[in-house]
This record gives sequence, C-alpha cells and structure tokens, in this order.
Amino acid sequence: MIDSRIKFRHLQTFVEVARQKSVMKAAGVLNVSQPAVTKTIRELEQVLGVAVFERDGRGIRITRTGEAFLRHAGAALTAIRQGFDSVSQARHGLAPPIRIGALPTVSTRIMPRAIALFLAEETGVRIKIVTGENAVLLEQLRVGDLDLVVGRLAAPERMTGFSFEHLYSEQVVFCVRAGHPLTAPGRSVFAGLADFPVLMPTSGSIIRPFVDRLLIANGVAELPNLIETVSDAFGRAFVQASDAVWIISSGVVAGDIEAGHLTALSVDTSETKGPVGLTVRADAVPSLPQSILMQTIREAASMAGLKAQAHRPPRAQPADQSPE
Repeated sequence: MIDSRIKFRHLQTFVEVARQKSVMKAAGVLNVSQPAVTKTIRELEQVLGVAVFERDGRGIRITRTGEAFLRHAGAALTAIRQGFDSVSQARHGLAPPIRIGALPTVSTRIMPRAIALFLAEETGVRIKIVTGENAVLLEQLRVGDLDLVVGRLAAPERMTGFSFEHLYSEQVVFCVRAGHPLTAPGRSVFAGLADFPVLMPTSGSIIRPFVDRLLIANGVAELPNLIETVSDAFGRAFVQASDAVWIISSGVVAGDIEAGHLTALSVDTSETKGPVGLTVRADAVPSLPQSILMQTIREAASMAGLKAQAHRPPRAQPADQSPE
C-alpha cells in the first residue's frame, strides 16, 4: 500500500536531484530554494526509512536504495505526465509528444527517413528529437524525460531497467578527406596516426573503449594531437578542411563516404562491431503513436540496407511484435 505521506513534490524533487546530481542545480530547475529541496528529500527518506543520497566529496551521489527507488519514481512521474497529456489531448485535440534521444550514428542515417515515414502516417503527434552522449540520453530516458533512445547498445551496467531491440550492427571507421597522405599506397595508417590530428568520441562514449583497444593492439599507445568531440558537424567540417583523421561510427559518415566527400582508410575495424537499436524503459507501455514510430525506425533501417525486411507491412505493429 502506498504511504499517503509521499506527495508528488517528493517524487519530482527526488528525480530532479538524481538527474542533476546536485541540490543546487535541482533547486534552480524546480525554481525553489536549496533548503526546500533538502527538506523535501529528508521527508522522503523519513517515509522510506532509508537514505536515497549520500555525500561524495563536495557533492552527492545516489545510494543503491535510491537507484532502485528512482526507477519506480521516474515511471510514476511519466505516468502522471501521460495522464495530463491525455487530458490535454481530449480537451484540445492534441496528441502527447514523443521524445526521442538519437545518437549521432543514427541521426543522419536512419532518423530522417524514419520521421518522414512517421509523418506519412498522419498521427498528428509532435516529435521532439534530442542528441547527445549515450550516458546523458539514457539518464533522461530513465527519469522519464525521453520515451525512446536510438543508438548503440550501452554497457550492461547501464542497461538496468531498460529493454533493447537490436536493429543492426555497425563498426567504426577511420575516415579522412580525399587525397589525404594516409591514402597513399603502402602507407601504414597506424604508424602514421601520430603525424596528424585525430578526432575521437569522448571517453564516456560507447565506442571509445573499442577504439582504445584497437589502437593499443596495433601499437598506438598515445596520440599527441587528439581531439575529443561528439559533434558530428564539427568533425565533418574539420576533417574536410584539414589532414585530420576521424575515428567514428560508420553510420555517422556513411553518406559522406558514399558521396565522396570523405574517404574510409583501409583499416580492419571488425572488432569494434556492435549492435544498434531501440532502447526503452522495461516497465514502459508504448502508446500507439510510439509503436508506429518504432516501426518506422525499423523500416528506415531496412530501407537503408541495414536489416533484412523485404516489404513494409500494411499496418504498424506493436513494439513487442516486431519481425526479427
């Protein structure tokens, strides 16, 4: 039985502190004072009988008990938001928006076609697309700020409470501008990397550990001119205008390579291959529009030649009935 002492403000404050990892930042987002946030968290802990946060140096971190409660608190807030959206839809004829987190690997290769297919369904549902690092997007998904994340499968420890549907697999590529010195016949890519700026995803990205292991295995201990970025726009512009080497997921630059704007170096990156797909909260029940959107993403992957599926079905299928 739910304790009647737990109020909406307790859940909202707890989830925001967990998301911001800071009482001060949460107070700013909620537009309340820091003492008010602290008091609300203490009230919640008194009701639960356990601590949900603990000190970590000058900051705070969520406890294991807090992590467990966060999954349910986030789901509860999501259910409340959906309830408000449903009332708004009934009153004003507006459907609740679908909020998507899209990693760079699918933002240019899959999502434009998927959204075009979705709009053709004329559901009237608004779409919000957010890009960023995988860890950030998954945290937003966990607390209910996103409904769906499309991209690479995260590490097992980050997938607690999530469900993943595999669409296709991809690996990283080493790409450069046309005419780059490393494209010369007989030139060793790994031996020459240190002579050029190298762009790579940040250390917190999913593919970075795969790239680091590949470099070490091929005798590259460090790179003197390393640039870390998750901006595909910067990477694309910088590589085309310089002698930089861009190590990135193939999906990000597939169109550039096909168009001849960039060239993939001859490097065996098969060991960096990993699954790309749809991540949702395990306890979430997708609405009909969200199920349709997920189906159009599957179809977009198929149309790009990334998944074996001959024809588009006449009707969108629910998420749990997707073809393999």
